[in-house]
Amino acid sequence: MTDVQPGQASTDLPAIETQRARIRERHLRPAGQRPVSSARGLHHTALISSDVERTVRFYQDVLGFPLTELIDNRDYPGSSHFFFDIGNRNLLAFFDFPGLDVGPYAEVLGGLHHLAISVEPERWQELVRRLTEAGVEHVVHSGVSVYFRDPDGARIELIADPLGEMYGDQVL
Repeated sequence: MTDVQPGQASTDLPAIETQRARIRERHLRPAGQRPVSSARGLHHTALISSDVERTVRFYQDVLGFPLTELIDNRDYPGSSHFFFDIGNRNLLAFFDFPGLDVGPYAEVLGGLHHLAISVEPERWQELVRRLTEAGVEHVVHSGVSVYFRDPDGARIELIADPLGEMYGDQVL
C-alpha cells in the first residue's frame, strides 16, 4: 500500500514500518539498560535572524522568553549573537548577518524542521491567545501542541506535554 502526498513520490509504508521495527530491535534499549548520555543538556540552539529587534519583540514580548544577553558574534564582523531563556537552564540563540544575503528560510535535508519547546499547560493556553492577538497564524494539534512560524519563517511548536513525554507517551 502507498500513501502519496502532493509533491511526494510513492511511499511504501509497510516497508518503512519494517525498517523502523528493525532499527528499534537493533538500537532501542529499555530505559534501565541505556547507557548514561555523554551530554549534560542542550546549551543552546542557534537560529538566524534578519532583524534583531523584531526577533526580540517576538520571542520576548509575544512568547514570554526573556532576552538574557546580546553580544558581538565573533565569527562575523558586525553580527550579533543573542540569547533567550526557554526554561530549565536552556537557551534559544540567534545570529544576524548584516550585509550577507542568507536568503529566505527553507526546510532542507540536514536543516531545521521545527523546534519544540515545552511550556506549562496554563501558559500554553495563554501563549495560544497571545499568538492570536498578535495576528500570528498558527495551528493547534491534539490540544497540546501549537505550531507557527517565527518572523523569519522558522517553524516553532509550543507543547504542553512535560519534558520527556509526547502525547502521553514517555520518550525519555
